[in-house]
Amino acid sequence: MRQIILALALLYPAAALAQGTTPPAAADKPAAAAQPMIGDKPLVQVGKKPAAKKGEKPPAPGKPQSVAQKLQACGDIDDATKERLLCYDEIFKPQPKPKAAPAKGVNECRFVKEEDERLTCYNGFADKIPRLPR
Repeated sequence: MRQIILALALLYPAAALAQGTTPPAAADKPAAAAQPMIGDKPLVQVGKKPAAKKGEKPPAPGKPQSVAQKLQACGDIDDATKERLLCYDEIFKPQPKPKAAPAKGVNECRFVKEEDERLTCYNGFADKIPRLPR
């Protein structure tokens, strides 16, 4: 019992002294002293991400998507629906012309005046795009 008390009496002050010391490099830097530190590293604070509104897609992390990936994402929406057409129209803003020439590319589908024809045009080109890895 005496040995345990003696060991605690010797180790307890040593542990208290070790916790109370600060490295001299941190005292020299006033900007580092303003940040909370853990040891000699700054504390990393992680905030909450803003909640996505109902019906919105969460923002994609990393690099922005290509047009082909956006078109393929629109292809995942139910076929022949207004939502799919709106998805395509977000990528290529519609600019209807009274007499649109036949589309040679997906970006020319925006000139078609009738919504059903425009959706069919988008679908025709979107189906031809090879599946890209997600």
